[in-house]
Amino acid sequence: MKKLIIISVLIVITSMAFGQINFTESINGVSFEMIAVNGGTFQMGSDKGNDNEKPIHSITLIDFTIGKTEVTQAIWQAVMGNNPSNFKGDDLPVENVSWNDIQRFITALNQKTGKTYRLPTEAEWEYAARGGIQSNGYEYAGSNTLADVGWYYDNSGRQTHPVTGKQPNELGMYDMSGNVWEWCADWYGAYPDSPQTNPNGPSSGSGHVIRGGGWCNLPQCCRSTYRGNYRPGLYSYYIGFRVVFVP
Repeated sequence: MKKLIIISVLIVITSMAFGQINFTESINGVSFEMIAVNGGTFQMGSDKGNDNEKPIHSITLIDFTIGKTEVTQAIWQAVMGNNPSNFKGDDLPVENVSWNDIQRFITALNQKTGKTYRLPTEAEWEYAARGGIQSNGYEYAGSNTLADVGWYYDNSGRQTHPVTGKQPNELGMYDMSGNVWEWCADWYGAYPDSPQTNPNGPSSGSGHVIRGGGWCNLPQCCRSTYRGNYRPGLYSYYIGFRVVFVP
């Protein structure tokens, strides 16, 4: 009996990210799920992709909690009272939102919930997409076969799709490859060649990082290590985002 109790306690503890837990947020009757990610050290980047994915460098991250899905149009509507998206549907990812628009959304979200949310850093995004400490080393977020986990050029029908329509990755997150690109907090810049801990990217730049590829892209752009960037005041119907919770 004592052994069973000890085992049960260990299971509860390991289901958390060292004190952080999965939770559901609700705003005006609309809910979204957040997934706790155990921190760790990983090798960020790739020597098989574009030059901007090099050099591979060591990144150490503390625990964080990130959205299970991309922010949907229903969530945006509940927070902002409007829907800027080109493709309409409550369960579709919101798009046509600039990095600057998202900062206003996050401010409103934080006011409504009394919590602190933000965009993920590029390092957090890649670590989560690759499955964190549960990573199986897949090329895409959850599989080596993109069609299993993502909507992209060959299967999207040239439009977005509901956010849980494909298989999740190792951490239970959806659409980190395909559907819509996702804004990150960081300015875009060259990778460092030395180990980093909880990096926030360059101090300035002309564009912010976007990750994950989208419905309009070929498989190459949907790899977990692929990098893009976009000016913060611009928006597109192929770019959306997900949020991180700060305890």
